[in-house]
Amino acid sequence: MHLFGFSLAALMGLSLGLLGGGGSILTVPILVYVLGFGAKESIAMGLAVVGVTSLVGAASHWRQGNVQFRAAIVFGAVTMVGTYGGARLSVFISGTTQLLLFATVMLVSAYFMRHNGRREAARAPEPHKAPLPLMSLAALGVGALTGLVGVGGGFLIVPALVLLVGLPMKQAVGTSLLVIALNSLVGFAGYLGHVEVPWGDLGLFTAIAVAGILTGTWVSHFVSQATLKAAFSGFLVVMGIFIFFKNRAALTPESGAPAPPGVSATQGSH
Repeated sequence: MHLFGFSLAALMGLSLGLLGGGGSILTVPILVYVLGFGAKESIAMGLAVVGVTSLVGAASHWRQGNVQFRAAIVFGAVTMVGTYGGARLSVFISGTTQLLLFATVMLVSAYFMRHNGRREAARAPEPHKAPLPLMSLAALGVGALTGLVGVGGGFLIVPALVLLVGLPMKQAVGTSLLVIALNSLVGFAGYLGHVEVPWGDLGLFTAIAVAGILTGTWVSHFVSQATLKAAFSGFLVVMGIFIFFKNRAALTPESGAPAPPGVSATQGSH
C-alpha cells in the first residue's frame, strides 16, 4: 500500500503540469485514504508538496511563455493574506468538515468551468485586463478558501484567471502554478506548530511529484485548450463526488456514525 500510495504522487504531479490544478485534490485523498494519514496532517503535507511541485512546474511553463506575471503578482500578493488567515482559522473546524467544504467548492468550480467552456466553443474570447479591485476581491476569496480547505487553489485559480482575467487556458495553467506555489507554502507555514509533519515521507512524496509535473508540463504543449478544460471540469466532478461518498456519515446526523477512518481531525501521525 505504501508503494502504491507513493507511486500515485507521480499522477498528482502530472495533473498539476497538465491542468494547472488538481494537485491537492489528488494529494489529500491519497494521503488520507491510501497512506492513512489524518485529515489535518494530510492537508498540511499536501500544501507543502503542491507548493514545491508547483514552483518547478511554473518555471517550465515560464520557459514556454505561459506565465502572465501581472495576474500572478496580483493574485499571489492578495491570496497569500487570505491563505494564511484561512489556515489559522482551520484549527477551529474538524478535518471532516474541511473535506466536505473542499468537495463542495470543487463541484461548484467544475460547473462554472464547464459552462464557460461551452460558451466559448463557437468563439474564444480575446484576453482582457480585469479591473484591479475585481481581481483583488477574487484573489482574497480564493486565498481564504485555499487556507481553509488546505489546497493549492489551482481548481479555483484557473477558472478565476479564465473567467475574470480572460487568460487563455494554457496561460491560466502556467500562471496558476506560480500563484499556487506562493499560496501553498504560505498555507503550510500556517499549519506549522499545529500539525506534526513526517518530513521523510513528505520529502519522498514531493520528489516523485516533481518528476510527474515535469512530464505533465511537457505533454500540455501538445494538448488543445478545449480538451484541457473538459478534462479539468470532469476531474473535479469525479473527485468531489468521491470525497462526499467517503464522508457520507457526516451528512446523516441521525445515524450517529463516526467519521470514516482517516478523516478524523484528531487522528494521530502515521
